[in-house]
Amino acid sequence: MGIRDRMHENFSGLRGGLFSEVARADVGEAAEKLMRRGIDIMAWADPFFPDPSIPESVKRAMIEAVEEGFPSHYSMPIGLYDLRKVIADKIHSRTGLEIDPGRNLIVTPGSDSGLLYAMMPFIRGGDEVMVTDPSYPSNFLNPELLGGVTVPVPIYAEDNYQVRISEFEKRLTDKTKMLLITHPNNPTTTVFRRDSITGLCGFVKDNDLVLVSDQAFEDHIFDDIEFVHPAALPGMWERTLTVCSVSKGLGLSGFRIGYIYAQDEIMDVLYGGAVNVLGAASTITSIGAAAALRDEEILKDNFRRFERRRRAAHAILSSAPGVRMMKPESGILSWIDVSRIGASAEVAKYILDEAGILVNDGRAYGARGEGWLRIVSACFRDDEQAAERLMRIRDALTRLAQKKGVI
Repeated sequence: MGIRDRMHENFSGLRGGLFSEVARADVGEAAEKLMRRGIDIMAWADPFFPDPSIPESVKRAMIEAVEEGFPSHYSMPIGLYDLRKVIADKIHSRTGLEIDPGRNLIVTPGSDSGLLYAMMPFIRGGDEVMVTDPSYPSNFLNPELLGGVTVPVPIYAEDNYQVRISEFEKRLTDKTKMLLITHPNNPTTTVFRRDSITGLCGFVKDNDLVLVSDQAFEDHIFDDIEFVHPAALPGMWERTLTVCSVSKGLGLSGFRIGYIYAQDEIMDVLYGGAVNVLGAASTITSIGAAAALRDEEILKDNFRRFERRRRAAHAILSSAPGVRMMKPESGILSWIDVSRIGASAEVAKYILDEAGILVNDGRAYGARGEGWLRIVSACFRDDEQAAERLMRIRDALTRLAQKKGVI
């Protein structure tokens, strides 16, 4: 019997690239090895990567803290109070919810750990978690790591990836425990409209479910689309855990600061296990995150940058023959339909080989991601450098389309 045979079955099937090839950029050393070969990475949802991008006001706050010597110490396992206070104020201004930083909010070492931790108190063996398809890869894996069962629920490009409640209703069983959404959606960039969110929330309430809403991309919504916060809708505060991040909107992915907000009965449990599961977020980056949230110009400046970038990405990529692409509705991503040219894995590999750029195979985002690619259009700080990479992708797609006779 090998050591893997002694592992829990929910973990023993994981592969980190030590003994087999792993295509995902966020597993093992896959992306690091490619970068050593000179490959450009446009597969990490990390704004401005790999260029320096810490705003000056944030640098000053962190340098002053280092010179004073405090960051060598732990913050509280639930998060530095100064950071929780500024986050609570931000949530209140956006949602109207009265957030007590000592009862309704916990800081996590990034929103990935926050997503898993938000689910942990609820999921037992066999519990079913409904996840929209396509969606963030962790949404499919996390329920299974906890012993639950992931139930993909299709959303459709022809609906602009809005939800059909009938698709949820037909998959409902007596084991359904939770509904997990990423809103705005990753990878599609879709902002779920009010009808979709109210329909989902009605479904959650009618069937006594728990909602986990991953809102890592909530900071930048384009074209004046309304953003509806599920936790602020009637009857939802009691059963919603909202997971957020400073990584995407503020462009501070390396700080590893996320947070969860929820009602105090839920939060009492999360507080109770924080030291065992989360430890504590980094003290120095907590100080930096608080400074970033106070400096309102950072979000405004990033919004202008991301708005320019999404327009450039749409103009460049959608001009490739055989490619279809909706203009992104939020954030830093582009989601493109390459199904007329080839399978998504084939097209992603062609771009890697021909353009020297790593993009995401849509299959990582669920079965309905086949034939699609996710490209992080906000990589690189300089717009011209980003445009040059996007044109390399377009040119590779054009050559592949010519080979396939699509033109």
